Amino acid sequence: MGLATASFALCAWAFRALPREEWQFVAALPTDKRDDGSWSGRNLTYYGVFTANAYLVAAVLALLLLGALGLGRPQILILTGLLLVLCIPAASLLARWVEGKANTLTVGGAAFVGMLAAPWLVLLVLHLMPEATTQPPATALLAVIGIAYAFGEGLGRLACISFGCCYGAPIAGAPSWLRPWLGRCHFVFRGATRKSSYASDLEGVPLIPIQGITALFYLCSGLAAAALLFAGRPAAAFLLAVFGTQGWRVASEWLRADERGRGRLSAYQWMALATLPYAVLCCLFLPAAPLPALDLARGAGLLWSPGTILVLQGLWFAIFLHTGRSRVTGSTVAFHVHHECI
Repeated sequence: MGLATASFALCAWAFRALPREEWQFVAALPTDKRDDGSWSGRNLTYYGVFTANAYLVAAVLALLLLGALGLGRPQILILTGLLLVLCIPAASLLARWVEGKANTLTVGGAAFVGMLAAPWLVLLVLHLMPEATTQPPATALLAVIGIAYAFGEGLGRLACISFGCCYGAPIAGAPSWLRPWLGRCHFVFRGATRKSSYASDLEGVPLIPIQGITALFYLCSGLAAAALLFAGRPAAAFLLAVFGTQGWRVASEWLRADERGRGRLSAYQWMALATLPYAVLCCLFLPAAPLPALDLARGAGLLWSPGTILVLQGLWFAIFLHTGRSRVTGSTVAFHVHHECI
């Protein structure tokens, strides 16, 4: 409940603040000195900050719930580590393949790769558990992954707001039944370096707040899936997390204005659609087992240790460096002395 309250409070602030121009860049690091004494700068973005925050929340949730299901720290590190190793590169590689652009990322592609790999990684982790340990059902582990993903991507959409990417269509062209609801609930991005500005010339134009809607929808999906897991229905929790997030991914792209490829359905929509029957097959054919009582105190004990905290800090920093160094924007940095303060 505390996480839900904090997440929705953060969203309420972010929806008002992040479209403003000052919320795109955290800092500019001087790199190369020019002849006029100024420096070329490498921009560090709030996109990286919010993306790293989202990964951190997802990792903490996964560790807490997997520990509560009885997994040990080695099994948790193997499962989450392998998922990250697969999904982080996939975010850029699939975007490059689909969109033909080197400096872009796709969470949808990363989610697709993670969804394909997750059942097999779960089976590997269950195989590595000590024989004397009561094994949770595979669907429970998949449910935890789905819950962590829903929360992570929900909060990660705040990164999209800060950079002005993954933006909605102008409300002037929205379906007629939707326009009355968008009169007060829309995003207006400011700044020529926002993607909605330089890619689609939509600076100052009221847009469908698709990033915000997606954030709330994913957070609600994660909460509902968590409730089902604690109610002893892991398969239903997993299916709700998958159908909620991937079903909305398919629908939401029709309300977006950014380039998603050619055709009635984009490659990302096809990926999302493919995960739906795949999730059902996982529930039908993965080995079943009784669901143990979730022991959150045990999960918190695994989380609250110096080694785990250092790993999580390292994860945050690595994700920030990977996603927060802007390659499509630049800056000019100049330094001077305030002589009146000497």
